[in-house]
Amino acid sequence: MNAYQPRTEDMQFLLSRVLNAPAQLQALPAFAEVDADLMQQVLEEAGKFVGEVIAPLNRDGDEIGAQWADGAVTMPPGFKGAYQAFWQAGWPALASSPENGGQGLPTVLEAMLYEMLSAANIGWTMAPGLLHGAYECIKHHASDELKAQYLEKVATGEWLATMCLTEPHAGSDLGLARTKAVPLPDGNYAVSGTKIFISGGEHDLTDNIVHLVLARLPDAPPGPKGLSLFLVPKFYPDGSRSRVHCDRIEEKMGLHGSPTCVMRFDEAICQIVGEPSKGLNAMFVMMNAARLHVALQGIGLLDAAWQKADAYAQERRQMRAPGKGKSAAEADYIAEHPAMRRILDTQRAWVDAGRVLAYRTALELDLIKHSADAATQATAQRWCALVTPVMKSVFTHQAFHGGSDCLQVFGGHGYVREWGIEQIVRDARVTMIYEGTNEIQAIDLLVRKVLTDGGTGMNALLDTIAADLPKSAKTHTPAMARIQTLRAITQQIVQAAPKEAALAYRVADDYLRAVALVLMDWAWLRIEAGVDAGTPNADARWLVPAKALRSWVLPEFQMRSFIIVQQCVAA
Repeated sequence: MNAYQPRTEDMQFLLSRVLNAPAQLQALPAFAEVDADLMQQVLEEAGKFVGEVIAPLNRDGDEIGAQWADGAVTMPPGFKGAYQAFWQAGWPALASSPENGGQGLPTVLEAMLYEMLSAANIGWTMAPGLLHGAYECIKHHASDELKAQYLEKVATGEWLATMCLTEPHAGSDLGLARTKAVPLPDGNYAVSGTKIFISGGEHDLTDNIVHLVLARLPDAPPGPKGLSLFLVPKFYPDGSRSRVHCDRIEEKMGLHGSPTCVMRFDEAICQIVGEPSKGLNAMFVMMNAARLHVALQGIGLLDAAWQKADAYAQERRQMRAPGKGKSAAEADYIAEHPAMRRILDTQRAWVDAGRVLAYRTALELDLIKHSADAATQATAQRWCALVTPVMKSVFTHQAFHGGSDCLQVFGGHGYVREWGIEQIVRDARVTMIYEGTNEIQAIDLLVRKVLTDGGTGMNALLDTIAADLPKSAKTHTPAMARIQTLRAITQQIVQAAPKEAALAYRVADDYLRAVALVLMDWAWLRIEAGVDAGTPNADARWLVPAKALRSWVLPEFQMRSFIIVQQCVAA
């Protein structure tokens, strides 16, 4: 009951039968040799590693946690050995370029790996969680000298990395950051300041830690445009240690296995990444990668909660289920009770819709990197720009609230530690906050992306979704009606927003939720189209959650639309 186990056959079904990923990827020269069998083999091996090595460490990670003493952090028992096995087996380098020590496999396989890792042990997974973003940041923005020293070490996971943005007075508003970088005569810089909430800022998992730090040069303008990005290693190439100190780790509601550090930079010698005052441009490469990974955390955590709740519901007997008729049994399994079935089937609908959207987004990232067709790249860029903030917001929200619903299946047993479900609820809560709060994701979607082009990009995305519906669903009146309604309310906001500055910010969350529901409807229509007579356990596994989506999830679209329309009319 306490250890999550990956069910890779379900993931493979969505990847191959629903999204037709192997054929799409093989059309790209970079993945000509990546067929369905290879992808299945990688998934199965990943599932085996996660289930056998990472999942069993989850409880100690929560109960013992990371320990701080005199500036050093000791990770929970087993964490270091598991991480050494992880990077030496090549898992962090799955999607990195072969010239940087990577395996050159599709991004979607990396996404699926991190979903499993998050479900199994999110505290442990926080350590390598930023590697891909750090790799892309260094690869695209760092000097050749920095690349030679750090790129392969980060790509392979031999060294871990951090993203040092937040300060005590500067969270979502990075423009308030005060950390200073002073140029030195030799071309290096000295960084001074304090950063907080730094995941894995100090630990004993790897021999070195690469810190990517936002700081302000002396002559930089105020605000976010004045920030530059610097690389500060824990140890320099000559073996000497930098003046970076972990002053403490936070005592947190969850994620006890991940040290959340207060990091002090005391004139730490470093080098600039990218151009002066363009640090956010470089850092956003890392942040956007992190947002997809946080969405995958939400999906994985909800799947882990569902696994526990479903297993418990199959073995716990309580009362007679309505409509069961007479039986010799005095009580039925609670999985047979309609109230419990509603919870379980609804959360299953969320998990699988999330998987389809996340895997599709990862496929689009591969198209951006490897397609030679400009139109294909532009379409993929639009998908990622508009869908990533939606996924980050709704699936982290559902991980917490849906995880709480899964806890409800246990009754009082869910509230005690023995069953492990309460840990998932605690661990999931922070995903709604970090890497850009869910409110900021909604503002990013509506204010910064939809309104800036008058809704043109969103309408193009809706065209893509409508065209991508399976043939059997193109006449699906409710789905097409929701798409048309979303077009209409997008135009209403575009027209009403200039009349009241606060309107778009007020309805941003409602708008994001409406977009999410249209995307989830598309995802489940694709899933249903992938089910045929040969699909194992098709009804209970796939068609029942599809029905739950339409009964218990999609009706929210009408409510969100009504709220938006009323607010636009009142503007």
